[in-house]
Amino acid sequence: MPPTMLDALFIRITQLPDAALSRAGIGREQAHQLNRFVRQDDTRWLEPGNAVDAGFLDWIEAIRLGLNQRLFLGLFDYEAHYARYQPGAFYKKHLDAFDTASRNRVLSTVLYLNPNWPASNGGELLLYASDGEALLERVLPGFGRLAIFLSERFPHEVLPTRATRFSIAGWFRVNTSLQGAIDPAR
Repeated sequence: MPPTMLDALFIRITQLPDAALSRAGIGREQAHQLNRFVRQDDTRWLEPGNAVDAGFLDWIEAIRLGLNQRLFLGLFDYEAHYARYQPGAFYKKHLDAFDTASRNRVLSTVLYLNPNWPASNGGELLLYASDGEALLERVLPGFGRLAIFLSERFPHEVLPTRATRFSIAGWFRVNTSLQGAIDPAR
């Protein structure tokens, strides 16, 4: 990713007023709930009408096309939000696929936006084997690092932070549309 784009994304998330971010929830539609024992980050969905957000979405679109061309994944679109973890915030172990018939998240992404993030600040992403027990990887939130993993296969968690941590969490999705409506209620 071009350094100027990383800088612009960092500036954008750090300049958003608190009121522009929402407490993150778990679950989808009727099952959506706020649970501060599971998840404590604040989020804001990227807006294609914003030039900075659009630049990132264009960049990630090139990745989507490359993944489809090389791996034949059938990725249809991408959704993403900024995530802000205040000191002490975390996200317990989970999968990025909703337990519904309309599962469509295939690949999860996390782009880290804090320059000069020391390991002592915590906030690492832990990726587990599909059994949920064996630790596969500890990802330090280094500036510009992009983690990509299978949404339904790898449980993961975010350890508590000791400083405010910013990132963009996103998901490449397949099309599970019904009569032209993406993700219809069933």
